[in-house]
Amino acid sequence: MKVTEHIKNAQGKTLFSFEIVPPVKGQNIQNLYDNIDPLMEFKPPFIDVTTSREEFVYVEKGAGLLERKVTRMRPGTVGICASLKHKYNVDTVPHLLCGGFTKEETEYVLIDCHYLGLDNVMALRGDSMKHESYFKPVEGGNKYASDLVSQIQNLNRGQYLHEKIDSEFPADFCIGVAGYPEKHLEAPSMSTDLQRLKEKVDAGADYVVTQMFFDNQKYFEFVKAAREIGINVPILPGIKPIAVNRHLNILPQVFRIDLPEPLINEVEKCKDNKQVRQVGVEWAIEQSKELIAAGVPVVHYYSMGKSSNIKAIAKEVF
Repeated sequence: MKVTEHIKNAQGKTLFSFEIVPPVKGQNIQNLYDNIDPLMEFKPPFIDVTTSREEFVYVEKGAGLLERKVTRMRPGTVGICASLKHKYNVDTVPHLLCGGFTKEETEYVLIDCHYLGLDNVMALRGDSMKHESYFKPVEGGNKYASDLVSQIQNLNRGQYLHEKIDSEFPADFCIGVAGYPEKHLEAPSMSTDLQRLKEKVDAGADYVVTQMFFDNQKYFEFVKAAREIGINVPILPGIKPIAVNRHLNILPQVFRIDLPEPLINEVEKCKDNKQVRQVGVEWAIEQSKELIAAGVPVVHYYSMGKSSNIKAIAKEVF
């Protein structure tokens, strides 16, 4: 079932969903199951599964020589989605990236998703490579998330990259995209960033999931501004609980977000990360309660593969 159908069927009730990170190569999927199991009592209608672009590793060739090879540390996103769908009877949302993938590779992934009965995908541009100052698509790849959305919508209409196919069983993907309550780090202004979001929606995106934020007012202002320029699809707030002290520095640096002073003050009072984790849980509970009272369609949690704090939050609000 599509994410938008889950929202419609909920008839105004706020739904619980979360996002997980696939295991790295060599790990057992059971570790993933062990972290998902405690969250299933809250009946998530869908689970997002992230992906990552390629990385470079250097392989010794002898005589002091190194050869640069391309690798993916977390492959198998579509396979993970199919596994979770089968095990838990829950809809899953694989993330698709522009970065690191050609349009042909993207089309193959979409065909696999269609064959596996995955009704939803999340279309993202992705980050630049570590050695790049700015994002660069691979040759033959999509440059912007709006381009990726257009490719997915074309396939929904039977228009593949090199041919038009009339089928009794066409794809009909529900497409999610990212939104940024505090603007994307590369956007010159909030207004410009909202226009980029509108381009994605105009290209065919069905719903928006926001980047993490810690001040609900930023989300409310973002939704209001989006509505004012004609973005009328559901906008799902994304919540990540603070878990360790170093998040005070890492999250603003990586995601270009602000942390509220009261949250900073509470974290700085903590003697260890166990106390920090509790502060993060309590802050996210209050965020969640306010968002639910405001009637948001879904509260979407960034679990990063750990479930204990997400369960503690969900237990209080769902």
